[in-house]
Amino acid sequence: MKPLDRDSPALSIAALHPVYDINDVERALNENVASRNEALKAWYEKMYGLGGERYLIKPTRQDVLDPLYELAPNFKNVIDDLKKYVALALTGDEALQFTPILLLGDPGVGKTHFARELAHCLGTGFEFITMSSLTAGWILSGTSSQWQNAKPGKVASTLVQGDYANPIIVLDEIDKSGGDHRYDPMGALYSLLEEETARRFRDEYIEVDMDTSHMLWISTANDISGMPEPILNRMNVYHVERPDDAASRTIAQSVYRNLLNHHHWPFPEVLEENILVKLLKAPPRDMKKLLLDGLGNARLAGRDHLLPEDIDLARMQGYQRPRIGF
Repeated sequence: MKPLDRDSPALSIAALHPVYDINDVERALNENVASRNEALKAWYEKMYGLGGERYLIKPTRQDVLDPLYELAPNFKNVIDDLKKYVALALTGDEALQFTPILLLGDPGVGKTHFARELAHCLGTGFEFITMSSLTAGWILSGTSSQWQNAKPGKVASTLVQGDYANPIIVLDEIDKSGGDHRYDPMGALYSLLEEETARRFRDEYIEVDMDTSHMLWISTANDISGMPEPILNRMNVYHVERPDDAASRTIAQSVYRNLLNHHHWPFPEVLEENILVKLLKAPPRDMKKLLLDGLGNARLAGRDHLLPEDIDLARMQGYQRPRIGF
């Protein structure tokens, strides 16, 4: 198993960390239940073949998160706090760990975008789980192998099939999780968000102890009034405001520059003021779509620069609504 290549020179591999004991897997593989359940047997064989160690990523510089100030300027308070954890990780020459984060804000302020960019800056894995679609806790913690169509939960499968012991797990719209109260989608979080119990997390399908204590948890929500207090107490809650005009300008330039960095297109490196003014009329999360469409319009017209008429705001559903972020 090889670590993934990353763009940032500020990252290094800390060490291989055991997330499960290969001897436990071997014992489980030899049990009768595994021999009777071909799907479960295949999972044990996969776990055994991959080995029980995964990479722990650690920062090597204090400024590893600095790009986020430009990519997500309305998350400054979150970034400021995360840099404290980076400083502690550097002091101990260890992997980054932080208290689980809950990003609270209106739809579209960029909560999911921020989490994805954070994972990129840290150089670790990223798993996105839409909590609004969950109807039972087994989505996170697996289903008993005795049930028909049983399978592992997202937590175990992420560790088994991924490269990292400390991926970022995003629980999107955690306030909208629902379903039968007997199968609470958030039930598994009571142990997963506590370091001590997370060290011996057991997926109901795999039934092998796994160390999930290094996983980095970020949740997003629009309203926390109905969330269980014990879950909220396990998190640092940040209210994220929509970006102001200055921040939106920064975001637009960043989105544009990011597009150019990933392609060989003959456009100027900086957006002109008349283009920026038009982009500010749209929600920032639509800026990439608007820019891609506009750049295509420019090339069809044989130009290597944008004109205001290339940016077609009418294509964006709800473009006349108040700006709320991206």
